[in-house]
Amino acid sequence: MPNDYLPWIIAGIVALALGVGVVLGTRTAARSTTALRRRRGRGRPSRDQFRSGQRSTALKRAAVVVNPTKFADLPMIHERITSTSHACGWGDPLFYETTVADPGTGQAERAVAEGASVVCSLGGDGTVRAVASGLIGTETPLGILPAGTGNLLARNLDLPVLALDEAVRVALTGRNRRIDVGEVVIGEMDAHGQPVGGGELVTQQFLVMAGMGLDALIMGGTNEALKQRVGWAAYLLTGFKHLVSPEFRTQVRLDAEPEFKRRARAVVIGNCGRLLGGLVLMPDARVDDQQLDVVIASPRGFVGWAPVIARVLTRQRKGHSTLDHKVCREIRVRVDHPLPVQVDGDVVGEATEINATVRPAALTVRVPIT
Repeated sequence: MPNDYLPWIIAGIVALALGVGVVLGTRTAARSTTALRRRRGRGRPSRDQFRSGQRSTALKRAAVVVNPTKFADLPMIHERITSTSHACGWGDPLFYETTVADPGTGQAERAVAEGASVVCSLGGDGTVRAVASGLIGTETPLGILPAGTGNLLARNLDLPVLALDEAVRVALTGRNRRIDVGEVVIGEMDAHGQPVGGGELVTQQFLVMAGMGLDALIMGGTNEALKQRVGWAAYLLTGFKHLVSPEFRTQVRLDAEPEFKRRARAVVIGNCGRLLGGLVLMPDARVDDQQLDVVIASPRGFVGWAPVIARVLTRQRKGHSTLDHKVCREIRVRVDHPLPVQVDGDVVGEATEINATVRPAALTVRVPIT
């Protein structure tokens, strides 16, 4: 008799189990839906938070380190940069002015500490170098807003050099590119890197070129007023006067190679090779090739400069013996008497020895998107 009811008993148990499952599932789903709504409510901000007044607090901001001596109407420059920043969707830029005591390094470091998304230099090559020195080793990119006569790093990176608004747009919306930095120690030092005879060692970074001899004489002897009137041609006029500058004896050591001697008029160490007026001194030099290019010029008199000039104009790496071209990662240059030393166009003193090395990919720069 019980076996007759067994199918009904089993069916009843299954129905009861299904009913309980449905009830529990409904309650679980309800709790899940409620939790999801709560999470969505917490994650989705109100529409008020998207209003322009509140959105602007989250906008990225650029810092601009400006050399005030380059501009007659600085407030107008501030207004143009601010307007372009707004057009690119950025907030109000932060402005810092260089001083004689601090040409830009301290200002760049302060801008990084204050949270700038990009730090821009607004001035000549000296301002670019000073601002870059404050950014080396950080992840904050350098934006270059050219306002000098040479603008050599900007030219080597194919950046706008005549249109400020376009340069600002590149600085804010361009892509990041890692480039090498040259580092030069000025002064005599021993095998352990210590100064010789109680002297002083001065360390400088360079982005374009450093050198001793003729190039430093040209940079130091070019009149600022003349540069403002005729631009980069002022360097050519000064260079013409120094073409027959005295020779000097030099001893050069590249990396771990044996030292060699030369009689020279200039020794130029380059991180990149393009000069003013479309001239290229070092055709194969690249800002990210992890090496330095070296040119040793040793022409004799006016006639001796003819093959040197021809080689520069034709961009030939190998050519006349009066213009040696070397490649290295480290270089030591010793000369027989104190000579002026220039770093990215600024004469930083006189010395009888310099030691230069390359710091690969040490700086991030904003360049156009290609």
